[in-house]
Amino acid sequence: MADVRKIFLLYFFLLSFNSIKAQSVRKPIAASYIDLGAYSIHHVDVFSIINNEASLAQINEPAFGVYGERRFLLAETNMFSSIVALPTSEGNFAFQADYFGFKNYNESQLGIAYARNVGSKLDLGIKFNYYSFRIPGYESPSTVNFEIGAIVHVNEKLNAGIHFYNPVGGKLSKTENEKLASVYSLGLGYEASNNFLISAELVKQEDLPVNVNVAVQYDFAKKFFARFGVATQNETPFAGAGISWKNFRVDVSASFHPQLGLTPGLIFIMNFKEKQIENN
Repeated sequence: MADVRKIFLLYFFLLSFNSIKAQSVRKPIAASYIDLGAYSIHHVDVFSIINNEASLAQINEPAFGVYGERRFLLAETNMFSSIVALPTSEGNFAFQADYFGFKNYNESQLGIAYARNVGSKLDLGIKFNYYSFRIPGYESPSTVNFEIGAIVHVNEKLNAGIHFYNPVGGKLSKTENEKLASVYSLGLGYEASNNFLISAELVKQEDLPVNVNVAVQYDFAKKFFARFGVATQNETPFAGAGISWKNFRVDVSASFHPQLGLTPGLIFIMNFKEKQIENN
């Protein structure tokens, strides 16, 4: 059964590459889980920039994060993402590296992001990416694209934002009409308290129906929290829990696709808190 699924998935990737005009943007299956804190103040982290790079402006200390998932429990569809965030007095920077697939089909993307506050109510961000994919015996197309985002802090509890991925296209091949898809999203986050966040996102990807992601996070204590939600496009529920200890955080997550099954994931985040200097 596992071999049949592997053949089916490889065939699906090859068919997609040869028949559609816009390559789909490869994001974690549980993307709405790992980037839930984008439209918040108290729950933002390094992975929030996957949702909207403007959230990078709210990160106050250097941080590193890595995420891995085994999509549909198959080694051939593993995905890994790592991010480093570096706040500075001139704005905040982040570096991201993503990898999906296996030796016979894989995709990768490298990105650099920049964000800063514009007053106390508005954060702006931009990110440049180098995307490529590889199939042995075939050309290895690549392209450079960018994404931009903005987040408005309406009040102490409500945050709203807009995000554009690849708004002007980006051809993967000079000889064929292959390009990355454009994606537009609107997000909203309501922090009922410092311990409770409700987030919703409306996503429109080129040539696909509108997708709605809804998720909540609740902190049981300073060290423990849980998240759960659903992506309506494929009726995919996701959930997870995390623990924080000193400068470290570890999450386990899972999502379930109605046809393809379970996708487990693991997150590790380290914050490099700067030492406080006491005034004499």
